[in-house]
Amino acid sequence: MIRSVIFDMDGLLLDSEFFWQKMEIQLISSVGIDITPEMQKSTIGFRSDEMISYWYNYKPWANPDFKKMEDTYEKSVLEFYIHESEMMDGALYILDFFKKKKINTGLASSSPMYLINAFLNRFDLSSRFDVIYSAEYEEYGKPHPGVYLRTAKLLDTHPASCLAFEDSFFGLLAAKAALMKTVVVPEHKHRGEPKFAIADLQLENLKSFTEKEFERINKIP
Repeated sequence: MIRSVIFDMDGLLLDSEFFWQKMEIQLISSVGIDITPEMQKSTIGFRSDEMISYWYNYKPWANPDFKKMEDTYEKSVLEFYIHESEMMDGALYILDFFKKKKINTGLASSSPMYLINAFLNRFDLSSRFDVIYSAEYEEYGKPHPGVYLRTAKLLDTHPASCLAFEDSFFGLLAAKAALMKTVVVPEHKHRGEPKFAIADLQLENLKSFTEKEFERINKIP
């Protein structure tokens, strides 16, 4: 029985993944590494610090200042969040779906809390979630399950009674490692990739999740 639902933020509720990827390319090119959207599949869903470390390990550059790069990266995204960002189609629908069922909801994001708050404030969503948590407080970000396990604990729900909504493969891995039921809504260009078959349910968009899908998820042992 599903007792709590936990949502990712970027790429699932907020149409921001394209901007993160754009800024990642700009940031990493500034240290002499040219990356492509195909190469970025390796970092989608990572925390900012882990993304930068990933590319440094891929091709180290001289005199690294990881904290400065992280701040530059996230501040550019903050401006986008505040002034230009839009919610994903179906985001309010899915939040209302579970609110009507009186099921507790959590937000578990790889983004730092100040970016989460910028999202919540822009769309007046703070009251929609019973728990709001960031992977910045964990030793490791996604695909490590820590952010999901902690969010479940804060919701006072056993992980096996949680349903997680994700868009990225690494986020999906994190939720699966936490032993949660999972729904994945991949970015259009990644939809149908075999790796997403590990999800309990794959959807084209959030509005595709109806009572039928909820009943199906609930029947999974």
